[in-house]
Formats: sequence, C-alpha cells, structure tokens
Amino acid sequence: MGYRIIILTLLSGFFAQAVKFFISFIIKKRPNFKRLVETGGMPSSHSTGVMTLSTCIGIKEGFTSPTFAITLFFSLVIMYEAAGLRRAAGRQAELLNRIVEGLYKREQIKPVRLSELLGHTPLEVILGGILGIVFALAFF
Repeated sequence: MGYRIIILTLLSGFFAQAVKFFISFIIKKRPNFKRLVETGGMPSSHSTGVMTLSTCIGIKEGFTSPTFAITLFFSLVIMYEAAGLRRAAGRQAELLNRIVEGLYKREQIKPVRLSELLGHTPLEVILGGILGIVFALAFF
C-alpha cells in the first residue's frame, strides 16, 4: 500500500509538469520541453505532489491521524514557501538579470541569465493543491 502512495505522489507531480508543458504549448504555439523539468508556472507541481501525498495518507490512515497531521503540516509549509520564498528569489533573479544586461550592454557581451521562473503565484499554488487532492481521490 505504501508503494501505491509513493507512485501516485510521483505521478501527480509528473502530471502537473505535463500540464505546464501543454499550457506553454497552447500559449506559445511551439513545444518547450524545458517546461517538463522547470520549476514555477501553472500549476505548482510541488503543491500537487504534496497534497496528493497528504490526501492519500488521510484516506489510508484517517484524517484525524497523527501521520496525516504531519504530512499536511509539511505540505502547507512547502506550498507557502513555493509562493513566498521561491517567488521572491525569482523576482530577485529578474532584477539581477536586468542589472547585468545593462552593465554588459556597452561591451556587446551576452551574460548568462539566472532562472526567473522559480516560485509560484498564490493561484498557481492553490490550483496545484486542488489538482493534488483530485488526483488522490481519483486514483487512490
């Protein structure tokens, strides 16, 4: 039974990454295979995975069990960090990229860009969490 929970959790994260790929494909009209492994974007695969895990544990152990409480707590911490700390790091990367581009513009050198798509908006986190719950309910 434990392996089923692990597999469902991993599959839900991969599913969320695939959703990002298809959203990017629809918007940009061309495939961007980096979206399959990049962080950030809609929906949050971190949120999807941890809420799948929490929901599966709740179904198996009971929603009043200590194990569910532990997984839910850490799920909420991860979701909070995805929308807070990691999003702030992405904004800092965006600012640093602009500064560096301005410094190198005169020298005709193209600097290496920092990844700006690190965190999530609160909506991306919430929808990722909902996707994780639905995924667990559908397949557990």
